[in-house]
Amino acid sequence: MKWPGAFKLRLPRRGRKRGLLVLLLAMLTPLGWGGFQLHRLDVLPIAGETRLFSVEAGVMAPRLVEQLAVRPVSRFWLSIWLRLNPELTQVRAGTYRVEQGWNLRQALRLFVSGKEATFSVTLVEGARIEDWLQTLREAPHVRQTLPVNATGLAAELQIGKPRVEGLLLAETYAYTVGTRDVDILLRARQHMQEYLAEAWPKRAANLPYKSPYEALIMASIIEKETGLPEERPRIASVFINRLRLGMRLQTDPTVIYGMGARYDGNIRKRDLQEATPYNTYVIVGLPPTPIAMPGRSAIAAALHPDITDDLYFVAKGGGAHHFSKTLAEHNAAVRRYILGQP
Repeated sequence: MKWPGAFKLRLPRRGRKRGLLVLLLAMLTPLGWGGFQLHRLDVLPIAGETRLFSVEAGVMAPRLVEQLAVRPVSRFWLSIWLRLNPELTQVRAGTYRVEQGWNLRQALRLFVSGKEATFSVTLVEGARIEDWLQTLREAPHVRQTLPVNATGLAAELQIGKPRVEGLLLAETYAYTVGTRDVDILLRARQHMQEYLAEAWPKRAANLPYKSPYEALIMASIIEKETGLPEERPRIASVFINRLRLGMRLQTDPTVIYGMGARYDGNIRKRDLQEATPYNTYVIVGLPPTPIAMPGRSAIAAALHPDITDDLYFVAKGGGAHHFSKTLAEHNAAVRRYILGQP
């Protein structure tokens, strides 16, 4: 018995095209769905307003996506998306500022960069260490480790002096969430050391300082005597001229510092006559330590004073001073600006 030839299914031409189209669609549909899911993750917004967001140590990228996404995401497609974007998985612990309207990719890029949210605190010129400690207590997100007063602070900051005034540089310091207050002061100490190491060798010739520390003492007095940067070199010249002539400095801020907590806003005659190490109406030369935290401008003035013959100055209003070369001229200025006499 003979069998007929092999059976062949013959479809009309139109049927073949339709079959191929169905097959192609069947193949492309999962790819299209996958592409849609991956694109959805690319542009999916994060939830919430602009805020600080903390990435804890050891937390993985999928967990962060779950915490941030504005709506739930598929773990399957998330794992695919992260495999295709491995650069988004190396997140670093820290506290970051995420912006409203960001998408997941933007947030993860920030966490990978390690660029934490920063804040700043200004440790102002002319203040005492107690003032700076109060400023640090009020600064947001600073971790408090220091006592209210300055007891033991010199040892904490590795300062071999009895007081820390003058040895920390007054300026604005940036920090991140959880930075310790002592670490900010240690940076202020380091900045002062670096600035002095550069500025001291460039000082003017023949200054009456035996050491950089004495220059800091002078800078702290200049800082307290005027808030006008343009006056500081001339204020410095007055005090340097007095030191060279063996005259007492006779500056009220040193008296106030020596009075400590007894100072109530007034200096009396008995205060000017009191024998303290800081009373420059009594002692000759500089006090034993700086009396305030100087900034760069005051230190520069102490190291590069104006060249003048001035020996006196008196406040004339608006923060400015009148300078005099002789006592007679100075007394006339006192009558005019202090007593209001012609």
